[in-house]
Amino acid sequence: MLKDANLAISQLEKRIDSLTTAALLLIAKHPELDRILHLLIGIKGIAEASAIALMGELLLLPPDLSHRQWVKFAGLDPQVFESGKSVHKKTRLAKSGNAHIRAALTMPALSAKEHDPHVNAYFQHLVDNGKLPLQAVCAVMRKLLHAIHGMLKYNQPFDNTRFYAIPILENS
Repeated sequence: MLKDANLAISQLEKRIDSLTTAALLLIAKHPELDRILHLLIGIKGIAEASAIALMGELLLLPPDLSHRQWVKFAGLDPQVFESGKSVHKKTRLAKSGNAHIRAALTMPALSAKEHDPHVNAYFQHLVDNGKLPLQAVCAVMRKLLHAIHGMLKYNQPFDNTRFYAIPILENS
């Protein structure tokens, strides 16, 4: 039984590799897609697999959407739940949007917070101000989506200093 599971995993990994290779070959044939791929993999935390997944979802959106509309479409917008005067639940993510975008941003957000000092500083700032780590990761995902929108709209590479300015601590 374990041998069958390992064989199935091996076959799926080979299939994923072949699909990734095919996607990269297709992207390489189209200069606009290749430009977008290179912009995305310029972000620490986003590798080819995540970039392909994000391209597959984000490039289908109408080009005139704002960054706020992208966030809402992805379901990364905060949603307040109130009813009358007595029900005031905590704000949560809407999660009513595209789960594929959220899934494609999860690992890049986790990786970016580990490998990019500006993303890590933003994450730590949120945690230090009372957010739970999972809430802070979701905020990083949202901010990454904002950054990707701007990068694609203005054809600019990722600038981590614009993601979050690390405060300079003065020695007392």
